[in-house]
Amino acid sequence: MKSITPRHGPSPAPDTPAAFVKRYLEAVGNGATGPKLAAFFDPEMVQEDFPNRLAPAGAKHDLAAVLAIAERDKKLMKSQTFEVKTLMAGGDRIAIEIAWSGKLATALGDIPAATELKARVALFLEMRNGKILRQRAYRCFEP
Repeated sequence: MKSITPRHGPSPAPDTPAAFVKRYLEAVGNGATGPKLAAFFDPEMVQEDFPNRLAPAGAKHDLAAVLAIAERDKKLMKSQTFEVKTLMAGGDRIAIEIAWSGKLATALGDIPAATELKARVALFLEMRNGKILRQRAYRCFEP
């Protein structure tokens, strides 16, 4: 089952950074693609992934590439969950600490299908007009 688990407390109030993050992570966890995922992003968005186990050189992507990756990941992941550990927001910036886990539907390189991956993720969002303009992700995968 794909889900997002709040750390504690009631659901966030609508139109707050916490509510936006909850909707965004639920969409990603549920395999949103195309217009459903694009709705979270400014058309000029840039995603930067810093080096990690799955992207040793890191990567930078525009919106078209992010949407293509979402299509690939929908087939790759059997399930994934996001647990927000920390969320801080100020102005047009949101910082999120996430405990992520995902089960592979298919093999990924030398990682066999059905393997459960776990990572701590630091996600930094810069917003414009209520949408993600820049997203920087630091993913620390467990061995």
